[in-house]
Amino acid sequence: MRILITGGAGFLGSHLCDRFLSEGHQVVVMDNLITGSTANIEHLAGSEKFRFVKQDVTEYLYVEGDLDAILHFASPASPIDYLDLPIQTLKVGALGTHKTLGLAREKKALYLLASTSEVYGDPLEHPQTEEYWGNVNPIGPRGVYDEAKRFAEAMTMAYHRYHGLDTRIARIFNTYGPRMRLEDGRVVPNFIAQALRGEPLTVYGDGSQTRSFCYVSDMIEGIYRLLGSDEVEPVNVGNPREMSITEFARLVNEITENPAGVVHQSLPEDDPKVRQPDIAKARDVLGWEPVVPLEEGLRKTISWFQDRLGRAGPP
Repeated sequence: MRILITGGAGFLGSHLCDRFLSEGHQVVVMDNLITGSTANIEHLAGSEKFRFVKQDVTEYLYVEGDLDAILHFASPASPIDYLDLPIQTLKVGALGTHKTLGLAREKKALYLLASTSEVYGDPLEHPQTEEYWGNVNPIGPRGVYDEAKRFAEAMTMAYHRYHGLDTRIARIFNTYGPRMRLEDGRVVPNFIAQALRGEPLTVYGDGSQTRSFCYVSDMIEGIYRLLGSDEVEPVNVGNPREMSITEFARLVNEITENPAGVVHQSLPEDDPKVRQPDIAKARDVLGWEPVVPLEEGLRKTISWFQDRLGRAGPP
């Protein structure tokens, strides 16, 4: 296949490039690099099956030749990014989705949307199933991301129903692993960076809020299987192992042998109290579930960050 990945210089996008190229496919990456980095894809530059195009996908799109699939992963995805880039976040979820769907229709390509667990907002249902409609504050600071993705899902389904476009929607839950940005602002890089510097880990609120963490190789496998399935409606892709932020901080400090403990700061507005995917549908439809234990994935991720920080030591 010849595949276009928008946001392909980002964390998940670059890992998808690796997977598709390893399977013998051709990959075109389109990224404006506002949160992505060419460092994530520089190892692919010599491949004749790989092409990078620096472009904002909210503008006019043109790709020469056939495309068999489009995976729309372009978007700021961390709170720091979408609070700093609110208009760009809304535009890539709305205009970017519209333009990539139009391109998919023109090329008669399969289309996969990278949606998010944030469509559930601060959920009143726990764990979250795909049938849950969510509890989102549309005018809160996080609404720019939440509503952009909810709109993107609606637009994707509209193209499927009205134009007969073959579409997939992955609702991605917290994912971690190599190539996350150190200044990403999400809990995994925050905690690891602080721990490797010997600093106390910053826990917002009392730390009782929960998250579920999926290692990147598991996430890529789930997305790959979803693309190859016949499932049109959204599918949760994530790790159902839930833990409190306090427990997670303790684990990071233990693995890095950081004695500094934690410090508490006030909880950000609309921060979800719980987050846990119900992956029964993924198990049934995709035959998929995560296999990498959190402790193993964290050790790999910490080692990667150690290399970037130039620090030796555990793990």
